Amino acid sequence: MSKKSTVGDRKSSPCWEGLEAWIRGRIQECFQDVLEEEVTEFLGRGRYERRKAIDGASGSRNGYGKPRNVTLSSGTITVRRPRVRGAEERFESRLLPLFQRRTKEVNELVPELYLHGLAEGDFDLALRGLLGEDAPISAATVGRLKKKWQAEFEQWSSRRLDDLEVVYLWVDGIYVKAGLEKAKAAVLVAIAGLSDGRKVVVAIQPGHRESIESWSSFLRDLKRRGMNAPRLVIGDGNLGIWGGLRNIYPEAREQRCWNHKMRNVLDKLPKRLQEEAKLRVRRIVYASCTQEAQRERGRFQSWCREHGHQRAAAVLDRGWEQMLTFFNYPEEHWRHIRTTNPVESPFASVRLRTNAAKRFKKVENATAVLWKMLMIAERRFKRLKAPELMKRVFDGVVYVDGREKQIDKATKAA
Repeated sequence: MSKKSTVGDRKSSPCWEGLEAWIRGRIQECFQDVLEEEVTEFLGRGRYERRKAIDGASGSRNGYGKPRNVTLSSGTITVRRPRVRGAEERFESRLLPLFQRRTKEVNELVPELYLHGLAEGDFDLALRGLLGEDAPISAATVGRLKKKWQAEFEQWSSRRLDDLEVVYLWVDGIYVKAGLEKAKAAVLVAIAGLSDGRKVVVAIQPGHRESIESWSSFLRDLKRRGMNAPRLVIGDGNLGIWGGLRNIYPEAREQRCWNHKMRNVLDKLPKRLQEEAKLRVRRIVYASCTQEAQRERGRFQSWCREHGHQRAAAVLDRGWEQMLTFFNYPEEHWRHIRTTNPVESPFASVRLRTNAAKRFKKVENATAVLWKMLMIAERRFKRLKAPELMKRVFDGVVYVDGREKQIDKATKAA
């Protein structure tokens, strides 16, 4: 190979400094090629092939539309959408629908960045550095998206729930630091475990965690939209949900969250005892049956009294029967129904990384954005373990200490 040709190859190949631009150029070329192939498939012939009179085909290429910027998660490219004229049906690109300027992944990135602390005014600078100078994202874009989310949220909040077979319902109240709210404001959230093993968000609305009235209204709306009575509701013992539940779904059973109970117990103990206390409480939580849990409670309370901390011992007595309800469901589901983790986990990053006070003057303004985040998180929800047992629980099969109760044939016949 001559020295001249070697130099030419180096000029046409990418280098580290220009790697991003080179990759975007290749993506842009590929994108444009696929658009051309779509037209070829639609017309049934290549660019310079003549139309055959016998094939009944119609339409011909008619140049291109104006250059359009399309923002991908890898950057912004510029393409030209081919036009077709004289066709019996309208040509519509599957790759680049009309009016679309951002991919689904970029649209999902915006609410995540917004909720995790990026202010509206910072989007223009931050995202143009990441997605390219021509990225069609700005503070105005965020404002339009928020209006769209609000409309989508209102429609979602009024949808019917008759087609869901709700077995378990996890509930919690998530605090939002709204700037002008004097009292602690919260959004009430419910995630349902369905008879096919899926977990879905069924409701989110502003309210007060400890208010029976707020939770009654919350549950009343679910019932109005056709949701059946859950077989089991899991929540924090301090929530107003329990009074609301007795008002709206009195047949539903109650399971108090062990994570919240653990925190309440540890709050009554000095730090030097908390690690050991945590291990002792876990023996209750992970007991193999109701009787073992009772024995471990007695041992823990005796240990508390020996160290002079009767208040910590007394915490376990509050709502004790409701702490053990999970034993009356399949053992395979215990890990899911002992705590409100299915609600708390999606909000963990939000709680750690969001300063909502700078953006939300009222909690109502935060609800649609939080809903959008939940919808994104819902796509990653894992099914419950042993999903085949969910239908049996829904159908009323009785379980004792995690095992299905065998009903005597004579008793059943009688």
